[in-house]
Amino acid sequence: MTIGAAARGLTAGLIGVAAMTVGEKLEQAVTRRPNSYVPAHTLERLLRLPTKPDADRLWLNWTMHWGQGILLGAVRGLMAQRGFRGPVGSFLFLNLRLLNDQTLENATGVGSPPWTWPTDEQALDLFHKAVYAYATGAVADRLVPGPPGSPRPRLPWAAR
Repeated sequence: MTIGAAARGLTAGLIGVAAMTVGEKLEQAVTRRPNSYVPAHTLERLLRLPTKPDADRLWLNWTMHWGQGILLGAVRGLMAQRGFRGPVGSFLFLNLRLLNDQTLENATGVGSPPWTWPTDEQALDLFHKAVYAYATGAVADRLVPGPPGSPRPRLPWAAR
């Protein structure tokens, strides 16, 4: 059932964005990198809201950050249902997540193409989005049955 796969994917997306957020906060504690308000600026432009100072954008930031992660999880649930599973399915999904971010950020004029960023920022963005994609994928693959004949995911520590 497609609706069920998408709904389970929303749960997977929630868990994936939570994993990404924890990773980002740990990384920021080490690197002292400040919060990015690009998600809030992007949502502001999409909704044609008046510009506010970053200090007043926290809810917009969370809405865009968590909202994108949860909603895209529905796509990963559908991917799992149709056989795009495991590490390869998550790799394909990683590219979808990056494409989604860059399309919205650049179409609204908020972002710049990633190849113009410093390499350390490129690496951090790829790392955090990979955490999201693989965590979302692992959960989606557990929650959503694949097509007939597709293997169920195994836990790494389970007896084979």
